[in-house]
Amino acid sequence: MGLTQDPDPITTPDGSPSGVVRVRGPIQGAVRGVVWDFGNVLIDWDPLAAIAAGVGEDEARRFLTAPDFDFLAWNHGPDSGGTWEDAEAEVRRTHPHWLEHALAYRANFAASLLGEVPGTADLVRGLRAAGVPQWGLTNWSDELYPHAPERFEVVALLDGVVVSGTERVAKPDRRAYELVAERMGLPLDSLAFVDDRAANIEAADALGMAGVLFTGADDTRLRLRSLGLTV
Repeated sequence: MGLTQDPDPITTPDGSPSGVVRVRGPIQGAVRGVVWDFGNVLIDWDPLAAIAAGVGEDEARRFLTAPDFDFLAWNHGPDSGGTWEDAEAEVRRTHPHWLEHALAYRANFAASLLGEVPGTADLVRGLRAAGVPQWGLTNWSDELYPHAPERFEVVALLDGVVVSGTERVAKPDRRAYELVAERMGLPLDSLAFVDDRAANIEAADALGMAGVLFTGADDTRLRLRSLGLTV
């Protein structure tokens, strides 16, 4: 396991090209289950919308592109099990000029969830109908995660979800991947992992999973089929 290959065109049954699939990860062995990331794979997430609800779109963009503040690194704290109260207190102490912007994110978090990513819920339904085990592995704070099952029916189609903030370990930490495999009762090298961030895919590849870099539902369907799954 652990072999990789460069992106190759996949052909349809009649031999005609059907597009280029971004292929990563193991290409040997049987894939028996699928692990799904949530943000921008199953659920369309845009922090700009939440922050803009509090400070306006121009200010939100200025905050998210600020050279002196890394929003994603800051957000990773609660995703890894920290509290939002502590995260916001850190901004108050170190970057008070961004405090209003930072507070707007949690206060208006629901606005950041724009809807389902087109097509991926259909993939989940198809795999479920084929009897393929499916779990979620999401970097999401424990405090804010309840928005997901409350608003998105696709979550209930999964057999379970590992929430990083609840478990206090976030991707790309290897323990996050090991934990979802343990919960599924399947070895890592029998799982496909779908995520939109290259760093998370690379970590999965290193553990022997079949990484699928998400760029859209159509490419993902082709990749899953290339791994032997009926979808």
